[in-house]
Amino acid sequence: MAPKYTLTKLNPELQAAYKECLAMARSHYENFPVASILLPKHLRRSVAAIYAFARTADDIADEGDLCREVRLELMTKFETSLYDIQYGKPPTEPLFIALKHTIECFNLPIQLFYDLLTAFRQDILKNRYRNFTEVKDYCHYSANPIGRLLLHLAGQASQENLQLSDNICTGLQLINFIQDFDVDCKDRNRCYLPMDELNQSQVNIDDISNRKTSTNYRALVAKNIQRASDIYAQGIALGQNLPGFFWRGDSFYHRMRPKSFGKTCDT
Repeated sequence: MAPKYTLTKLNPELQAAYKECLAMARSHYENFPVASILLPKHLRRSVAAIYAFARTADDIADEGDLCREVRLELMTKFETSLYDIQYGKPPTEPLFIALKHTIECFNLPIQLFYDLLTAFRQDILKNRYRNFTEVKDYCHYSANPIGRLLLHLAGQASQENLQLSDNICTGLQLINFIQDFDVDCKDRNRCYLPMDELNQSQVNIDDISNRKTSTNYRALVAKNIQRASDIYAQGIALGQNLPGFFWRGDSFYHRMRPKSFGKTCDT
């Protein structure tokens, strides 16, 4: 059974910190207003703090025209604030003030935040993946920690649930890759399609960037859709284990899915 939490009165500094995280989440994330209604009150501000952490790190990795060296320097500085939390140094930035409170209130594994930073740093350093093993390894760092953090917040982080969640999150991440193949290739020179499969299918990355479809490309996309759907299906039993607010009907967990998941899988 999940532990019961009560909202405690926050001091002004914490109130301001969480308010800033909530504002960032609601302004950047189209699903967060829905999530904030569907989630219990005691989880909303903590989910916002986690989102703000991930959003900020993602912006460091991808936004603007900064060179690789500057991005890496900024990511290291950002990670230092996480070290400060781990080793007891009081944070000064609102994001990390809120995050420290959330980590301590719910006893969240701080390694999951380091895992997310590993993925964002990889976005800076790596733009090609030799095979699906490398792609799946990236999902281990980029997607799975979010599901695990949500389970810890809900008090549902059994070993079985964590593994099922990994399948759900990896499947969703792979679907997101498929939806954004052309944008990632054209705008970021980044391709999450395994290079060995591209070569075997005789598909050119430039053709993906320019949205030039072919029979081979459509077959390759279909293969990746099926693989993502199969992995997602391996985690669907998680719904039987979670509280209703995470899974029931059009609940939070389902709202977090990409809008065109079903549509994409049917093409």
